[in-house]
Amino acid sequence: MQTLVCTTPGELTYQLGIKPELTPGNAIIRIRRIGICGTDLHAFEGTQPYFNYPRILGHELAGELVEVDGTSDFEPGEAVTFIPYFNCGHCIACRSGKPNCCANLSVCGVHADGGMVEYLSVPSYSLVHGNGLSFDELALVEPLAIGAHGIRRAGVQPGEWVLVIGAGPIGLGVMEFARIAGGNVIALDINESRLNFCRNRLKVEHTVLATAPDVLEQLAAITNGDMPTVVIDATGSLRAINNAFQYMAHGARYILIGLQKGEISFSHPEFHKREGTLMSSRNATRQDFEHVITSMKSGQIDPTTYITHRVAFGQVSDEFASWLNPANGVIKAMVAINE
Repeated sequence: MQTLVCTTPGELTYQLGIKPELTPGNAIIRIRRIGICGTDLHAFEGTQPYFNYPRILGHELAGELVEVDGTSDFEPGEAVTFIPYFNCGHCIACRSGKPNCCANLSVCGVHADGGMVEYLSVPSYSLVHGNGLSFDELALVEPLAIGAHGIRRAGVQPGEWVLVIGAGPIGLGVMEFARIAGGNVIALDINESRLNFCRNRLKVEHTVLATAPDVLEQLAAITNGDMPTVVIDATGSLRAINNAFQYMAHGARYILIGLQKGEISFSHPEFHKREGTLMSSRNATRQDFEHVITSMKSGQIDPTTYITHRVAFGQVSDEFASWLNPANGVIKAMVAINE
């Protein structure tokens, strides 16, 4: 079968691979859609933590189930996605119901080869029913689940001011699920075109340009002087992460969904006097995947709105580098394979 391998930073090479055979406890998926995410882009750049080369990228996936072992709940031929965080099942996190942060976690497309292939073997326990969703929609469940998990971690309450920093695909999902939870969303980004997307497509009422000289004053005005009680970083930018501590209301929670390699630095007295809460949000759980699918089915979210670029699998190596350029306006690139 054909595969696309990130051999070194900045290099993607098509190679022939061995089509997987069914093994105990696993399933074979014929991949139909591959969503391109920030992890893939950062891996291509060489800035992704937990990453080694060469690696086959891709974990936002949808396809047709070919064969399955170890479960009677799925039928060959049905449309599926899967939870791409493969957990050990016995560490402290797994025993505590947190397989998303398993101590021995293997993420498809990061720690293990991913879905830029024609056929992929995955653990049967990771399969998720398509429930009538299209392949495009199913490939977007995983990135939206990241946002849903972050909002669940934050415990957003109706009426709260939720500041979402970063209006990329993950940030947009965070905004959607903050809205569904009843939060009042504020979008902050350095890119005015992405803020326009938030206003026009997601109907986010309050947007702030991060490079403006009066960001603090704007946030204070929007929140009637209180400042946001929930601050969520979806940028993975060290500068943005460190800078956002000043945006917290007294008693606020700050949730880091974005990931970077450096060390966080902030004023202890300022954080302490606010009695702030700092937490990370890693991956997502089956509960989050189900919440996303239910939200799609009910019409609360139209994920295909995010797809701005479409390419065939054979075009990916030529187009990939261009998706890193903000001038090209990429929100979500979607790859079609096995058409």
